[in-house]
Amino acid sequence: MGWRVRAIRGATTVSENTVEAIREAVHELLDALETHNNLDFDEIVSVTFSVTHDLDVVFPAAIARERPHWANVPLLDVQQMYVKGSLERCIRFLIHFNTPDPNVVIYHPYLRKAKSLRPDRALTPVSQCLPYPTVQSHQVDTSLR
Repeated sequence: MGWRVRAIRGATTVSENTVEAIREAVHELLDALETHNNLDFDEIVSVTFSVTHDLDVVFPAAIARERPHWANVPLLDVQQMYVKGSLERCIRFLIHFNTPDPNVVIYHPYLRKAKSLRPDRALTPVSQCLPYPTVQSHQVDTSLR
């Protein structure tokens, strides 16, 4: 099998709508992403960050660009659709990347209060991490939020 596009989801929350709080949360989320996934930044197709309507002081993509290797990654920020009662002050990402390995193990970091969005995918400490099941090419994973 040749190269294919895969995706990584992740999310976190922030304590308040400040540049400092958002910067801390984005760096923590991207640290978890980079620690638990073997990403080649040249193979990333694009990254979309979404934020809830109550976060409006800084773009998460601008924070990501502060990091090594992220300057040339196509990044986009969007506002998450508002749903009454949904998790507040939440930052999510969706990363598409190319890989020659169709069975690549993907870790989806869900941190802080965002663990409640996908408790099945929330990261545990590194020593306890197990790979998540991969979706076979003939299956469709409709459980992603």
